[in-house]
Order: sequence, then C-alpha cells, then structure tokens
Amino acid sequence: MVQINKKLRILIAKPGLDGHDRGAKIIARGLRDAGFEVIYTGLHQTPDQIVMTALQEDVDAIGLSSLAGAHEYLFPKVMEMLKEKGADDIIVWGGGIIPEDDIPALKNIGVKEIFLPGSKIEDTINWVLKNVTPKV
Repeated sequence: MVQINKKLRILIAKPGLDGHDRGAKIIARGLRDAGFEVIYTGLHQTPDQIVMTALQEDVDAIGLSSLAGAHEYLFPKVMEMLKEKGADDIIVWGGGIIPEDDIPALKNIGVKEIFLPGSKIEDTINWVLKNVTPKV
C-alpha cells in the first residue's frame, strides 16, 4: 500500500438517508492505513452537519459517499454551504452509485472527482496526494 508523509485531514461523509456505509468505511480505513488523518461522520448526515464537522475538524478535503441517488441534491448543497461559510478551499470529491451522465454536472459545481464502484483504494489515495494540499 502507498505510504504518505503529509498529514492531510480528510472527512468521509455519508449525506442523506442512505443506510449503506460499507464503501465509505473501506475508503476511510484505506486512507487511514495510508497515513491520512480521517474523520468518518457515520450515517444520515445533513449537508449542514457535514460542513460544520469539516469546519470544526479543520479538514483539507471531504469525500462524500452516495448510494441512494440523492447526489444531485446533496453534493450541490454541501458545495453551496462550504462557499457560504468561506470554506470553498476545502477539496470535495465523491463516490458511490453515481450515473456517469451526472458526473459533468457535479464537476461543474466544484466536486473535483467522482470514484465509481470498482475504483481501487490506491487510485483514491494517489488522487488525494496529487490534488489535496494540507492547510498551513
């Protein structure tokens, strides 16, 4: 597994009513095993709870996991709230069951990447290393 030297702080969040978090837990553990500081929100988080946790924990990035089809509402709401709080420097990416046709719209609002089912943990780790800078 890839090992890192930077101590990036990453929030893995499960927005909405989606009750399946196995993938989010696997990603959280993989990122933690690679040396990142990882905070996992648990299930059923509102966009407000996610943004407030991100601010309180002073994270560098947020990974959103969606399996229930609410990504078209929840991801933009998180992005909007980050901007309202002056925290739009936090890098946001997503993963889960997201139709490929929805990805351009998500990227258009500032979601930096979407990882679909079957993505390797190493791919996520390498993407984070290339695209997320720790706050000073």
